[in-house]
Formats: sequence, structure tokens, C-alpha cells
Amino acid sequence: MNKENLRKIIELRHELHEYPELSGSESSTKRRLMNFIETNTHLAVIDCGKWFYASRYVEGTKAIAFRSEMDALPMAESIPLPYASRNPNVSHKCGHDGHSAALCGLALELETLPVNRSVYLIFQHAEEIGLGARECSGLLRERSISEIYAFHNWSGWPEKSIVVRNGVCQCASAGLTVKFSGRSAHAGEPEKAINPSHAIAELILRTESLTEDYRAKKVLCTIVGINTGGNNFGISPADGEISMTLRAENDSDMRAFANAVLNAAENIASENSLTFSRKMSDYFTDTSSDSRSVKRVRASAESLGLKVIDMAEPIRASEDFGLYTKQIAGAIFYIGNGEDYPDIHTGDYDFNDNILETAVDMFTEIYGHS
Repeated sequence: MNKENLRKIIELRHELHEYPELSGSESSTKRRLMNFIETNTHLAVIDCGKWFYASRYVEGTKAIAFRSEMDALPMAESIPLPYASRNPNVSHKCGHDGHSAALCGLALELETLPVNRSVYLIFQHAEEIGLGARECSGLLRERSISEIYAFHNWSGWPEKSIVVRNGVCQCASAGLTVKFSGRSAHAGEPEKAINPSHAIAELILRTESLTEDYRAKKVLCTIVGINTGGNNFGISPADGEISMTLRAENDSDMRAFANAVLNAAENIASENSLTFSRKMSDYFTDTSSDSRSVKRVRASAESLGLKVIDMAEPIRASEDFGLYTKQIAGAIFYIGNGEDYPDIHTGDYDFNDNILETAVDMFTEIYGHS
């Protein structure tokens, strides 16, 4: 990669890190990225509201796309960085600042490359809540894009290594909230109440049992929140809810597991004379990579002299890139942060600038192999 270009995108990455924004609210981030590309390249920049893309069209060619994400997490900055987040309780603890900077690096590199096919750089919003790709993926059909690529940084693998997997790379998941409603009473007369606490406890136990029943499907249930009553010791509460994240290796298994949990909740509500409601949110399809696209990623990494690692099992964490590869050929690959590097979504994490050049070189090489 051109070293001046590398300097520019490292500075850009730090600027993005300093001004993070949550999913669906990335207006300032989008503006910074659009300005960077408009100032430094000749690519067309198309504003699509919450997201944008940059492109170069070549008549009569099959189009290729690359995607990055722009959103940050609702986490406070907890390490003393010179470019630490200025926005309270919001920070780039997943590395989307680095992903966006890397895609800008590809934009810079395209200025000096022979552009022999149409290319689209998609800067996507709201990945963390599973909404962004739903809105951006229409571009694939609109522009007749034939393949798409993305990367994610990941800790636990050697720095700058390239990790790939044919088929499912990241699991499907969804957030489920179940609410039980009964009848309140004085805490001294609990027999007159219909308290949802017992139903919530029973649902936890049944969900654990269901997880064992579905273990062959590699399902997982994580309780993320329980809310019933409060610190008023004179009242037996009427309402309570439990929130959980459901995961499975593929969509069909996750839906089957979710239905089993919902059936259990409905039965528990009936058994305890409670009313029952539910809400599904943050739905992520499984993310799969096409074998031919993975082969291209592997060839690109080998051309660059990078270590290639085959991932044995899908990553449990979800990624909405799967909505793109459900429509067209494509692959997501992973760049190692280092075997002992802090994990994403933790307080000690910051994107590893040492892998920025690796990411840009991979994107550039994939484009050149196309």
C-alpha cells in the first residue's frame, strides 16, 4: 500500500474513533467518510440517506462490491487513548472505525490501479442491530453486482493472518423478550397475587433443558436481562419480562429453537394464569461464504505472503453481511489482531492499526484477482 495513503487512513481511523455514533445515527461518521473520498479520489459518491456508496462504473463488466460498517457500540471508552471517544457511553469497541478506514484505503488505491470492472464501496450503517444490510443490500440488484467481500478484525489469531471458512462463518441469532402479566397484591398476601417471577424462573429452567435437547443443532441461549417488580417490599408485582439472545449455526435451526422457547413460554403462562406477549429484535441471518469467493480470498492472501488459517467452526457472534451473500456470491474473511489481543466488545479493545495495511492490500488484491 502507498505509505502516504496509509498515513491518511490511520489519521482517519483515529478521527472516526474520536467521534463514534450508535446504529442508525451515523450522520457525522457518514459525512466524514464521504468528505474523505470526495476530497481524495475521483470516485462517484452517492448519498443514500443513512448510508452511502462510492463507485466507478465500467460499461459491460461484472460489478464487484466491498462493504464496511460505520456504527459504534453503547460502551464507555475505558482506555486512555489520545483519540479517545468524545461521546459519552459510545465507543468503537468492535472496530468499525478500522473497517471504514480500510475501505477508504481501497478507494485511495483505486486511484492508481487500472480499473477494469465496475466497483462499489458500500459504507453501511446499523450493523450492530442487524438493520443496515437490509437497507443496503438492494444495491446488489439495482447495480447488478455479481460478488461482494468484507472483512472483520478478530482477536485470538496471529496478527495479520487471514482466516477463512467455506459455508457458514458466523451464526444466526435473534433477541427475544418474553413478558408475563398477572395480578399485583400486598406482599403480605402473596396468595392473592399472580406473580410472574415464578414463571420467569420456570422459563429459564425449560430453556436450559431445550438447549440440551437442541445441542446437536449447536444452539445457544444467553439470558441478557430480567426485570420484575422493584425495591418496594410491600408489593408482589404483576408484570415481569425476560430477554435472551438465541443462536444457532443456521437460520432454520434458530427458528425451530425460537419456536420451542416460545411454546414453552406460552405453556408456562397458561399454567400460571398469566397473559403472555413476545418481541423479536436484532435478527441476524447466518453469514456464509461462497467457496469460489473464499478461493479468491485465499489466492489473494497467498499472493501477499500472508498466513492463511482455515476456521474449524463458525464464530458464534452474528454479522449481517449474510444478507448480502444470501443474494450473490461473496465472502467475509477475518484478519487476526494477535493471539493475545483484547477481544472486541470489551473495554480494553481498540482497533489494531497494524492490520489496516493488510486489510487494504487484501481488498486491492481481491479486486485485482477478479
